[in-house]
Amino acid sequence: MEDDYYMSCEDESYYDEEEEEDNDGENMETDIMAIGESETRFEVSSTKVISRESLLAAQRGDVQKVMDVLSLKEYHSRTLLIHYRWDVDKVLAVYVERGKEFLYEKAGVTMAEHGTSQLSSSVMCDICMDEIPANKVTVMDCNHCFCNECWTEHFIVKINEGQSRRIKCMAYKCNAVCDEGIIRNLVTARDPNLAEKFDRFLLESYIEDNKKVKWCPSVPHCGNAIRIEDDELIEVECACGNQFCFRCLCEAHSPCSCQIWEQWLKSLVDESQSVKYIAVHTKPCPKCGKVVEKNGGCNLVGCICGQPFCWLCGAATGFTHTNQSIEGHECGRFKEEEVANLEQTKKDLIRYNHYFNRYQAHKVSLKVEATLKQTVQKKIYDLQENLSSAEDYNWVIKALDRLFRSRRIVMCSYPFAYHMFGDLLKEEMTKQQRMIKQNLFEDQQQHLEASMEKLSMFTQEPFEEYSEKKLSELKRRMMDLSTLVDNLCLKLFECIEYDLLGKLQFSGHLHRVVSYNPNGVEKASEIRGI
Repeated sequence: MEDDYYMSCEDESYYDEEEEEDNDGENMETDIMAIGESETRFEVSSTKVISRESLLAAQRGDVQKVMDVLSLKEYHSRTLLIHYRWDVDKVLAVYVERGKEFLYEKAGVTMAEHGTSQLSSSVMCDICMDEIPANKVTVMDCNHCFCNECWTEHFIVKINEGQSRRIKCMAYKCNAVCDEGIIRNLVTARDPNLAEKFDRFLLESYIEDNKKVKWCPSVPHCGNAIRIEDDELIEVECACGNQFCFRCLCEAHSPCSCQIWEQWLKSLVDESQSVKYIAVHTKPCPKCGKVVEKNGGCNLVGCICGQPFCWLCGAATGFTHTNQSIEGHECGRFKEEEVANLEQTKKDLIRYNHYFNRYQAHKVSLKVEATLKQTVQKKIYDLQENLSSAEDYNWVIKALDRLFRSRRIVMCSYPFAYHMFGDLLKEEMTKQQRMIKQNLFEDQQQHLEASMEKLSMFTQEPFEEYSEKKLSELKRRMMDLSTLVDNLCLKLFECIEYDLLGKLQFSGHLHRVVSYNPNGVEKASEIRGI
């Protein structure tokens, strides 16, 4: 039952036709990421946190907008929004451009008046073919009439199949969506728990079908969702403190694009790097195929199956050898292709380790500096509590916030460089162009990294022991360095966005990156429940 709350089993095939129209090209640890955002923000957040309590309020807000403009009932308005994936602007645009009749027809909304008072005392149900009293039949907005038992069975089947968001009339080729109030009443009489499931699916449709709303990917799940207003290429912070990319739901990874970050994560868990190590340092036995690692200087090696073979070429041999040769074997002829493949494998492994080691080092530094911030905050609290100083130490906290944001950026810049100047985009750049771009990027990266490390060094100073003069000098240096690091972060993003990705003919638009935000990841504000 708990799983139903987070991900319903609704049928996604309904939206396949709409995707062709609407698709516009879309296809470390949380506690550390959240630390660097204590700096005061003056702008109003464009992203909203939707909690369990505020989900109904958020949905009703959009439903009410459509009700007010089109003068519709609540369930008609919700049917329109579900059809158009909760895009209020699109509903109103279709209404203006194509008219009300087209809008309603596409969404399965019918406005015909109906009532059982016009029926005779008994009605034949076209489903069960029984004569049913008029008070035990139901007429939908489309004027199709069936007995309550048949309607109820139809609704139960559809809800259990995961189609509760758009249950259509049973009549042949009728596209009308059934009144959710009637569905609720009939199903409640038979199975109240199933009726609650129906209501939950309708409510969660606001998240499951809405391109501007996604569940927070925190583990364990916090139960919140995030709603954006504009571009989905944005990094947001949930009320639970989890920071993530709204587009791909991975941890915040700028300046990497979502595609590059996906490739990097794959390389971290993929066995390909282990395979490269095996290719460089081991050989397969020519008899049983087991992998053998050489632990001595002799090139005649033996497998546990008893088969001796030549380490140089991997071919099976005899059991003895002299100083000059191995019995029954010679492989002195040079094979350039095999050597070239082996050398390339070694180069690939060395290159991967270069970027991975630096990425990992900065990731560890984030953890260490998280502890540092807690220590610094305790120092400041003790100083103020003991009234030993009237000094405002907010500049220390701001410097630490700047350090955390820049550390994450530098950390993610290594995966970016690994793929940017590797095989991912090699078809779009000549070797010379790649070298020029790489030098340009690495100059910016190293300048930022050096300044960031200097700022990190200053944050570890025992400022609580300093004299007023020395403290003033430390404050000036840290504030200057914070400004410098901020400017260098901006330059690095501009270099990536304009000088590197922006000039790619084919892949530039596929590898868009989040624009630099000096205040860090945008913290979503909460929607109040009703």
